[in-house]
Amino acid sequence: MTKIALHVNGAPIQSDVEPRTSLADFVRETCGLTATHLGCEHGACGACTVLVDGVIARSCLKFAVMCDGRNVVTLEGLADDPLTDVLRQAFHESHALQCGFCTPGMLMAGRDLLRRNPTPSEDEVRQALAGHICRCTGYSGIVHAIKLASTRLTPAECTSQA
Repeated sequence: MTKIALHVNGAPIQSDVEPRTSLADFVRETCGLTATHLGCEHGACGACTVLVDGVIARSCLKFAVMCDGRNVVTLEGLADDPLTDVLRQAFHESHALQCGFCTPGMLMAGRDLLRRNPTPSEDEVRQALAGHICRCTGYSGIVHAIKLASTRLTPAECTSQA
């Protein structure tokens, strides 16, 4: 076991973990944060996307011990984030989810894109989602939702920090 100390959604966490424990398993099992989904466990589907020190990352590909001393934010940690609120509403209105399995990763990717580029083209949205797999929607609703959110954002919302 290895002792780690990190912040998860702003809360300090100290824990003993097996060195092979993935960050995804850590946030789900140790922290009880289940919005981070495990799909492929190979980094291909994007369902496990979180922020590590403000940068999106596949939590299934990171070991928890790699995040010692770092700041991890899951979708639950964005509950009061203005940009995520706009994005969630746009997903709802655009019917951008069906089973919901990919939704947390899609929201994280959409938020990341809109922080970097508040007015993306459809091609830029599709490129930002290229590492995410959705087996239900065909992506049209998701792309539309991110584009819709981009029309509703204020400059303050685009610069919100996690």
